[in-house]
Amino acid sequence: MSVVGPALNPPPLSHESDARLSQLLEGIQRLADELGDQPEALLTLLRRLEQLHRTIQDGPFRSGLPSDRDALFNLLRQMESSGGWPYIPRLQLRTFMDLLQRGAPSPDDDNHPLAA
Repeated sequence: MSVVGPALNPPPLSHESDARLSQLLEGIQRLADELGDQPEALLTLLRRLEQLHRTIQDGPFRSGLPSDRDALFNLLRQMESSGGWPYIPRLQLRTFMDLLQRGAPSPDDDNHPLAA
């Protein structure tokens, strides 16, 4: 399953920007696939992606927010209708450790929190 496909309500990007972004995301997906059996390397990848997310959020995104109240409201309304705030959730380590303490899921346990 590819995670680099189009979003449900894609944000407005030029055709060129969308193509460049798709190419970059496909490269990241290929890297993740290559690292599939290396959890430490995948964790590094996730951390670097989260850092990039924060850098974009605190830099270009924040400085590009509309200063006009109506325009800001319209942007927030559009964000909400297209899926909300773009956030990379992080599983709390303590929660993860607690789930592991309960035992590994059996192949037929679809309801176990760690079952894929």
